Amino acid sequence: MKPKKKSATRVSHDRWLVSYADFITLLFAFFVVLYSAAQVDKRKIGKLAAGIQTAFEQLGPFPATGPPRMLPTPSPVSFNNPPPGPVFQPPEPSRDLMFLRKELEQALAPEILRGEVALRDAPDGLVVSLREAGFFDSGSAGIKVESEPAFSRMATLLEDRQCNLRIEGHTDNVPIHNSQYNSNWELSTARSTEMIRLLITRYDFAPARLTAAGYAEYHPIASNDTEAGRALNRRVDVVILGQLQLTGTPPTPK
Repeated sequence: MKPKKKSATRVSHDRWLVSYADFITLLFAFFVVLYSAAQVDKRKIGKLAAGIQTAFEQLGPFPATGPPRMLPTPSPVSFNNPPPGPVFQPPEPSRDLMFLRKELEQALAPEILRGEVALRDAPDGLVVSLREAGFFDSGSAGIKVESEPAFSRMATLLEDRQCNLRIEGHTDNVPIHNSQYNSNWELSTARSTEMIRLLITRYDFAPARLTAAGYAEYHPIASNDTEAGRALNRRVDVVILGQLQLTGTPPTPK
């Protein structure tokens, strides 16, 4: 009796189709995810930007004085040209600084009218510029006798506030060389330290509240190419730093 022949096992040559189908499915899912990410809800983006801005205003050095400002709704997200991030505006001056500025403007009104004093807001706080023409003789660090009443009015207002002050001396770019000072660095620093001495000895300011700085001609506020510009650059800036803490009752706004 003849033995039965074993039937040959058939080898399938189509198994690659299974792997290919899996690959096509994964590729399709990948493109679906990319498409979904590109379709960002513009309203949600606007709410997110407004929420971030509000958080920065609440945690910043100056509290927000008004309702949060809504940023414009951004354009749809593009992977080729992403939109710029939200632009945050610097905080507005605190209410205490605003009240103090009004008081200083009233107390120094004659000097402001004559161009001897100028007030301006700065990132650090409030700046009171004392021009050389009204407060100092040329090449000297001592305050003029006739300007002492104006200086006293300013110091009296600042004495009631527990705020830190930075006294900055500035000059023009004309070189100086006299019997007292060999450079504008020395003159600008001497003027700031002399003003601090007066605040401590005459008006009982706590020394820890005060800082002196001399910048010579390197922080101008006007061009040194004209006499008028050089006159504006010769100054001592009293920088009232940050928020104020009043020792008494704050003035009622009018």
